[in-house]
Amino acid sequence: MAAPSSSKRHSILPPAQAGPKPPVQFSSSITIADSAILIGTHPITISTESVIHPRAQLNSLGGRITIGRRCIVHERSTVGAVGTEGGRGAGGTAEQSGVTLGDYVTVEVGASIETGDTVVGEGTNIGVGSKIGGGAVVGKHCTLTPYTVVAAGDVIPDYTVIYSNGLRRQDRRGVAELRNKGQARQIEVLKRMIPSSPAKFQ
Repeated sequence: MAAPSSSKRHSILPPAQAGPKPPVQFSSSITIADSAILIGTHPITISTESVIHPRAQLNSLGGRITIGRRCIVHERSTVGAVGTEGGRGAGGTAEQSGVTLGDYVTVEVGASIETGDTVVGEGTNIGVGSKIGGGAVVGKHCTLTPYTVVAAGDVIPDYTVIYSNGLRRQDRRGVAELRNKGQARQIEVLKRMIPSSPAKFQ
């Protein structure tokens, strides 16, 4: 016997967000899409003029998430993914660990940052599909090219460029200020393009 047809009528709708609703602290100037996914039990803080794209996921089940000023978190990326360490840094509790993004950080499409005292320094660009393991510390103004993997607990010096084949070089051209200005201009465009719904998450 055929199943009732009414049960399949709403299959094209986006799935409901699963998981607990985390406590949040948002600057009044952020842009966060209605279809962003925020789950967890630890606080999520998003600072001035940062942008969270549709379908980006912030997961604070393994620890708090702190996002600095003028960051951009692109769609299908995950900040706070729980890795093999279960979301706890060395000697830390889940409340003490988590993920911290400095100011002007960009997390490109499909990138993943695991929780566990993980730090990404100011002005760093995390390329498409890249992965940062729990407890890694990535310095300021670094560039992770697409599909780069930074191992859990690794420490990356400031101004490092990492390629997906593991090669690394230093980039000290002094363009950090120009990149930050470019990020600010991009955010102004995104604020006009992405309808923001912070009240949904509060």
